[in-house]
Amino acid sequence: MEALSFFALIVDSAIRLSVPLIFAALAGLYSERSGVFDIGLEGKMLAGAFAAGTVAALTGSPWVGLFGAIVISVVFAVVHGLASITYRGNQIVSGVAINIVAAGLTVLLGQTWFQQGGRTPQLPSEARFLPINLPFAETLAEVPIVGQIYSEVISGHNILVYIAIAAVFATHWVVYSSRFGLRLRAVGENPSAVDTAGISVVWLRYRAVIICGVLCGFAGAYLAIAQSAGFIKDMSAGKGFIALAALIFANWRPRAVLLTCLLFGFLDAVAIRLQGANVPGIGEVPVQFMQALPYILTVVLLAGFIGKATPPKAGGVPYVKER
Repeated sequence: MEALSFFALIVDSAIRLSVPLIFAALAGLYSERSGVFDIGLEGKMLAGAFAAGTVAALTGSPWVGLFGAIVISVVFAVVHGLASITYRGNQIVSGVAINIVAAGLTVLLGQTWFQQGGRTPQLPSEARFLPINLPFAETLAEVPIVGQIYSEVISGHNILVYIAIAAVFATHWVVYSSRFGLRLRAVGENPSAVDTAGISVVWLRYRAVIICGVLCGFAGAYLAIAQSAGFIKDMSAGKGFIALAALIFANWRPRAVLLTCLLFGFLDAVAIRLQGANVPGIGEVPVQFMQALPYILTVVLLAGFIGKATPPKAGGVPYVKER
């Protein structure tokens, strides 16, 4: 039973840690399926986290903080859209610029407004998304296996966790079963054919980029007002890049994105649990090594599986309407 409890705690922690990755990877999926590569997920997530922490601190409402995160993230997404869709600029350069601007601007504004070293004020509980206990969770907690899984793994998460899981299945339906999803996949593969059918390639890509901004806003809000109690400098800590690795490894498929992000979350959870622990035959594992494990896995996955990934054929190529 102790082993089961330990495993349940690891899985519970893995789910929580994977949520920002899920939101960011789904964001990248919409954008890149439309043919717009976006390595600016990190910057939009960071800007969203800062906006969420700031607005929640000023209003005392996590929902208003979430709205603020979405608005700011969408603004950055539209800027990326203008650079890469309207003005046909280099999409990689635009994404890098967004990451740099977000990293500097959040710290500068945080220090200017709050004088706390780039942090936002500590949020009270009413300004955060708190865990939700599902019905009968306490009653079933003593029931072996099933009850423990329900009470410790399924119950006790904040609402953004459940929204993230629902977003995966909603994205799967949108991409593969809706008219918008059909056009989204088509414009990422053959924008000329979409244009010939009388569908605006530009507007379709802008909609995908805006959806990307919305989901990055959710990811940032989760970091600042659900997982933590405010914004701190560089709190995204490379999660946007890990989400990109998860997206590539999942071959731009929503349900595979969920599994890959859970894998990263699981590794992160194990790393946290094993920090400072003595491993038989090895001894005490250095904290720095455990903290680096998710990033090592990112490199290994990209090095070992990038050749098998098949990105959208028109990805990264600005569309020029034929005359």
